[in-house]
Amino acid sequence: MSGDWGPVLIAVAFFVVLTPGLLCQIPGSNGRFAEFHSMRTSGAAIFVHTILFFGFCAIFMVAVGVHLYAG
Repeated sequence: MSGDWGPVLIAVAFFVVLTPGLLCQIPGSNGRFAEFHSMRTSGAAIFVHTILFFGFCAIFMVAVGVHLYAG
């Protein structure tokens, strides 16, 4: 029996890439639109990155239909 690992791998990749402050932070601090590799976060940045995470996961899992089978 093999499972579909596509959604799991897509979600993990987006979770790592969209962690606020790791690669970028939208909105940035001090009135900036974006900051890169700041390693800081805020409530607004967490909210924006959560919306982006949900949107990208929905697009790649439902609309594109990424499937990876192991076994």
